[in-house]
Amino acid sequence: MPTKVLYTASATATGDGRNGHSRTQDGVVDVDLVVPTDMGGPGGAGTNPEQLFATGYAACFLGALKAGAREHGIVLQDVAVTAEVGIGPREDKGFGLTVHLITEFGGGVAQADAEQAVAVGHTICPYSHAIRGNVDITNEVVVA
Repeated sequence: MPTKVLYTASATATGDGRNGHSRTQDGVVDVDLVVPTDMGGPGGAGTNPEQLFATGYAACFLGALKAGAREHGIVLQDVAVTAEVGIGPREDKGFGLTVHLITEFGGGVAQADAEQAVAVGHTICPYSHAIRGNVDITNEVVVA
């Protein structure tokens, strides 16, 4: 838990859950939700919770990675993070998530420095912290 909450996001979902609508309190995010055909839904125009989670996690992890790299004297010039969020049934009941993070480094970063930056990023990123021990997270570190 944070010692002090700096910001709180608020969103409301309506309709039929995964086939419905979601909107943030300030209206910046205002999206239709559609179950993908891979999950037996109609697919089509709209997003889903996994896409929204992937978007947020990729952005948050990139920021944490860069902050951690600076703290450790690792110079990063060109970095991109892709978060792949999977969903599927759990053996016990319900559904669970998986996350595969692909972090691509350009600008001549050494493999060891890239791997250290990813490790440090996981210690800083609140998404990584929140799902640690609950979601299978794998990392792919790509150095150009």
